[in-house]
Amino acid sequence: MSPFTREQLLELLQSNTTLEGIDLSGANLEAINLGGVNLNHANLWGARLTGSHLEGADLSGANLHFANLGRADLSNARLSETDLSGASLQDANLSGADLSNADLRGANLHHANLTEAKLHHASLRGANLTGTSLKGVHL
Repeated sequence: MSPFTREQLLELLQSNTTLEGIDLSGANLEAINLGGVNLNHANLWGARLTGSHLEGADLSGANLHFANLGRADLSNARLSETDLSGASLQDANLSGADLSNADLRGANLHHANLTEAKLHHASLRGANLTGTSLKGVHL
């Protein structure tokens, strides 16, 4: 579990836009605004980010294994080399996101928007892509 309460995290965000390497595993971050925040190499294992705003956030190398990102806005986010295995990305907006070398094995991308996303060397084995928008995806 995350050592931070939701209130402590919101306080931290008011004074800082970088949370690089932070441990937020298991945290309840539903509907939180993390747009443009540096979460490079953060541990968000099992975190609940349902409906959160992460547009333009840097999540490169982060651990989002089994995280719930349903309906989250990850448009133009940097997710290269991110572990999203087993994550729920149902109805998430990943348009323009960089998912190069990301691990999406077993992820639920049902009805996700991957328009213009970069998926170079991403692993999608066993991922649910039912109804996913793949228009203009860069492979």
